Amino acid sequence: MSLSDIWDVLVLGVVLGSLYAVIAIGYTLVYGVLQLLNFAHSEVFMAGGFGGVIALTIFEPAADPSGLQSALYVLLGILGGALLGGLVAFGLEKGAYRPLRRRHASRLIFLITAIGASFFLYNLAGKMFGRYPMPMPTMYENKQVFEVFGTSVNVTQLLIVVAAVLMLLTVDFVVNRTKMGSGIRAVAQDPEVASLMGVDIDKVVSRTFVLGGVMGGVAGFLFGTNLQVEYTMGFLPGITAFAAAVLGGIGNVRGAMLGGLTLGVVEAFTVEWFGDAWRYAGAFAVLVLVLMFRPTGILGERVGRTA
Repeated sequence: MSLSDIWDVLVLGVVLGSLYAVIAIGYTLVYGVLQLLNFAHSEVFMAGGFGGVIALTIFEPAADPSGLQSALYVLLGILGGALLGGLVAFGLEKGAYRPLRRRHASRLIFLITAIGASFFLYNLAGKMFGRYPMPMPTMYENKQVFEVFGTSVNVTQLLIVVAAVLMLLTVDFVVNRTKMGSGIRAVAQDPEVASLMGVDIDKVVSRTFVLGGVMGGVAGFLFGTNLQVEYTMGFLPGITAFAAAVLGGIGNVRGAMLGGLTLGVVEAFTVEWFGDAWRYAGAFAVLVLVLMFRPTGILGERVGRTA
């Protein structure tokens, strides 16, 4: 590979890794608080893609939008994805997981429920929106913005990376610098003591799910701007993002960011060197190698008990 080819692949890997990092945040937030592997989060991601399509379809972007109009359409799509993703995540917590917590169900029951909820949601989406891919309405002309060492960066790639970075910084700030984040960290560390100190466990868990759902929903919209939206779109990105959360250290927000970027870059180089058939093999090989020497992940540490 030439140096120019390396930069081309690296840019693609960073874009892909940014998406994985945003999705992985949802997994790691819920696990940090509940020690629950919320496999239905992949359908929250899928719902965000449809949320963006619905919002943009309602307002019908102009055929040749100006720069300001394009920015407003992108913001509208992000809000649509965030809203539907947050609503689906809230519904999952309220309708599926909270009754199990109140009955002190085992973790195996939570896991089975998460898998069942995932199958239900993606089949519901297939019934509601059809079984064929839906293109994202055109919001802007996807032209070159600038070059990095000869590698072209277009509008969609820049949008994905900038939006992902802003969201990751926002979540990191919320978790580490706000009252809501203090509640999340307290419940993750010891829910019983947090409850005795006046923390509303149900409220903290709901807010955690919604925060993760908003992140997943926006990631779904961003994914749709680059490809298409369909009812099965959450499966492979969701599994890879879960692997990213484990790689970085599940329960650790910054670890999820690092894991997502790492797997995105590894996946891009795997495709370049070995072909698309090996797309996920390289990323999961890296995951296995890291966990062999550091089972908690790169930045992982033991987190609190279930709430």
